[in-house]
Amino acid sequence: MAILSPLPSFAAIVVAAGKGLRVGGEVPKQFRQWRGKPLVRHSVEALLDAGAQPLVVVIGADAQTEAEAALAGLVGVRFVTGGASRQDSVRNGLEALARDSPLCVLIHDAARPDLPFAVIERLLAALASHPGAIPVLPVVDSLALAGNDGLMAGKAVRESLRRVQTPQAFGYSAILAAHRGWTGATEAGDDAQVLVASSGSVALVDGDERLKKITFAEDFVDIVTASGAAPAFRIGQGYDVHRLEVGEELWLCGVLVPHDKGLSGHSDADVALHAITDAVLGAIGAGDIGTHFPPSDPQWRGARSAQFLTHAVKLAREAGYEIGNVDLTLVCEAPKIGPHRPAMRIAVAQIMGTAESAVSIKATTTEKLGFTGRGEGIAAQAIVALHLA
Repeated sequence: MAILSPLPSFAAIVVAAGKGLRVGGEVPKQFRQWRGKPLVRHSVEALLDAGAQPLVVVIGADAQTEAEAALAGLVGVRFVTGGASRQDSVRNGLEALARDSPLCVLIHDAARPDLPFAVIERLLAALASHPGAIPVLPVVDSLALAGNDGLMAGKAVRESLRRVQTPQAFGYSAILAAHRGWTGATEAGDDAQVLVASSGSVALVDGDERLKKITFAEDFVDIVTASGAAPAFRIGQGYDVHRLEVGEELWLCGVLVPHDKGLSGHSDADVALHAITDAVLGAIGAGDIGTHFPPSDPQWRGARSAQFLTHAVKLAREAGYEIGNVDLTLVCEAPKIGPHRPAMRIAVAQIMGTAESAVSIKATTTEKLGFTGRGEGIAAQAIVALHLA
């Protein structure tokens, strides 16, 4: 993720010590797959990308192996064993940060995997003038008070009510002192209530519907977008052209092909991978290759196009989709594609993390017509099918 503006330094705690029994199954929900990766990994990655340091993940006493597997490869993550309740688990996480003495800390539930960067920005900005800040959403439905007899006993004023989300942000010393001084007979509903009980003020900032909590089994399969439930399949197409020039290398499908000319472009000009990348991005409605890797940016000069396709596939998996199949057609008079097709299929399959059998690579000519027929360039057209993970 590209961070456009620096944020104040902050630590983070992700609470992942629960059993998640309401989703069913034997695996705790925080370690189950959601949109292509373990549920807990989504928010941990989002917090690390935003600059959280250090980041503590609070886990169950017997969950070390599962947690390490779910967060493998992530740098700056510590594991802490949770307590008997969520409140106890949060305090354990806070105590584990004592030697770091961070100025600010974000406390987040692993069950809310889709964490927008803008929410983190708003929370940290609010801490400049308050010891605590929480993301909230308005209540849009009418509310009724229920009596013990199952009948309506009155109404609640929804205009004064808010739905509370996480992460919740605090000055570290303030929230640690509040947890240490908690004397409530029952567990607090959340960390903001702990701070308020110790006379701390909590600012309300705009939350985000994307911060939906994964609670029930259907939440793992009912991926919701702004327009409703995501379709089971999506299809995208990509088309690209590059000029052939003497003195350039010819990269096609991530394979260096011997030829007297190569393709010219800002990157390695792999016209095939560019077309496939655009097809993947198109399938999930995420723009095109130029949106993510603008040719005006010098950092992509001479870059291998495999990283562009890897990025597109990562976005597709984050959106909940896996690669179904890839159908690529190369249009050129020369070189002959047939001898290189097996290596190309293997390379594309490896880059996309899919089976070789899911990759089709074809070639054709234009019977000497047009720029490809005159040997001036190579064109590529790709179609990619995605299916829900």
